[in-house]
Amino acid sequence: MLTTIATVLAGLLGAGLVLMGANVLIRPQGAAGFGIPDAPVEDRGFQPWLRVKGLREIAPGAFVFVLMAVASSSVLGWYLLVFAVIPAGDALVVLRSGGPRATAYGVHAATSAVMLLTGVGLLV
Repeated sequence: MLTTIATVLAGLLGAGLVLMGANVLIRPQGAAGFGIPDAPVEDRGFQPWLRVKGLREIAPGAFVFVLMAVASSSVLGWYLLVFAVIPAGDALVVLRSGGPRATAYGVHAATSAVMLLTGVGLLV
């Protein structure tokens, strides 16, 4: 039962990453900043970098589905445990940049926690 719930959560995490990445490709100015104050939101020169960020969100999100299709739940669990470092790092960057704690904890740290719990759920 726990593995089934964790697998569904992994699929939702993968879908979320693909959707967030696609949103960045479509509307890069809407994704700028991600909690970092004074990010160059309106800088059109910065938008190609955001598109790179979007593609870098889509790929690991899609890889979740690849692992769901071809690997054991433990492989997917380890992937999520390792991958949880990224949103945890994002939370630290937001905090160290003087960004809003609500974004750091409520978005980035919460995402990392869900990834960690889902990964552990897939390993038990």
